[in-house]
Amino acid sequence: MSLENVQEDVVGERSPAALHHRVHSTGGILKQPRNVVAFKFGGSSLLGADRMLHAAGLVRAAAQTSSVTVVVSAMKGVTDHLLSIARALAEGKLAHARREAELILDLHLDVLRDLHLTDNDDLRVRRELQLLARDLLHEVPAHGPVPAGAELFDRLASFGERFSARLFAAALEKSAVPAVPVTSSEFVLTCDTFCDAQPHLEQTSQRGRAVLLPLLEAGVVPVVTGFIGATPDGRITTLGRNSSDFSGAIIAHVVDADELVIWTDVDGIYTANPNESAEARLLHELSYDEAHALASSGAKVLHAKVLPLAAETEMVVWVRNTFNPQARGTRIGSPRSLRDSRNASHDSVPVFSISSREGGAA
Repeated sequence: MSLENVQEDVVGERSPAALHHRVHSTGGILKQPRNVVAFKFGGSSLLGADRMLHAAGLVRAAAQTSSVTVVVSAMKGVTDHLLSIARALAEGKLAHARREAELILDLHLDVLRDLHLTDNDDLRVRRELQLLARDLLHEVPAHGPVPAGAELFDRLASFGERFSARLFAAALEKSAVPAVPVTSSEFVLTCDTFCDAQPHLEQTSQRGRAVLLPLLEAGVVPVVTGFIGATPDGRITTLGRNSSDFSGAIIAHVVDADELVIWTDVDGIYTANPNESAEARLLHELSYDEAHALASSGAKVLHAKVLPLAAETEMVVWVRNTFNPQARGTRIGSPRSLRDSRNASHDSVPVFSISSREGGAA
């Protein structure tokens, strides 16, 4: 089955299970490329249609030679709005909470409009966003008391990534990349410590491979929600604030990625905050232990839980700038892989090719 045919299937079938069935029932499976890459995009990288389309171009370039799985954050600022809804509910400000929920739908519908999809695709994605908004408004009743505990906070916080995944999958399809949104609570199994849930990695890997690998084999990019999981009985959990990088590492682990690229709004990891210190120096290569020490000491570019998980399989981690993709970024790996990299070339770059111009390669 050609990529063009897979893209046509995606338009008609939205769920991973349905897409898996359709690919296999037609008798065709694309051979999975040897290299597997996970991309994680932060909220600033996805703030608005233009940025989503730019990020989609990065995925498109990588997908020419690699199987790509994408993990997305909520658009910048959305999680804070959602948590303000939870606080308003806790304070009995139901009308305010409902207005905020409606504004969140409007924000995402504005992005959808600015993507300039075909009429059919716009209608389909609009319907998906409206269904999500209906579920969000269901959490915000017009009357009556609301038990606003940690479980409600997690349910509300999860909507940002769920909106984002649907929009970014649409941006990829507009960029001629077959894609489907996947809600990570379908397979990321966690404990029930709401707002700071811990994943059960073995079960998550088993369940996740059943969902994601058929998509990769079919040449489809899964766009997975970061940040969220679910308890064994199906209650939504979150892995804690600013944990989408950790989610990226979990999803990369599930698909046995060779590389995890954390796309953010800085050129990599620095010795100090470059906005505060003229002495700040970009670090081009770090071992897992060195990067973990920096993250544990408060470096905001990388979540501290990413590195131990990456080290288990010696997965290379890159921290790169969405808005300056020509910059090499910071490469994090085992001491052995770093030695090999330095011996091969001081200016080694990720194994995929990134272009700043559509159709070209840097």
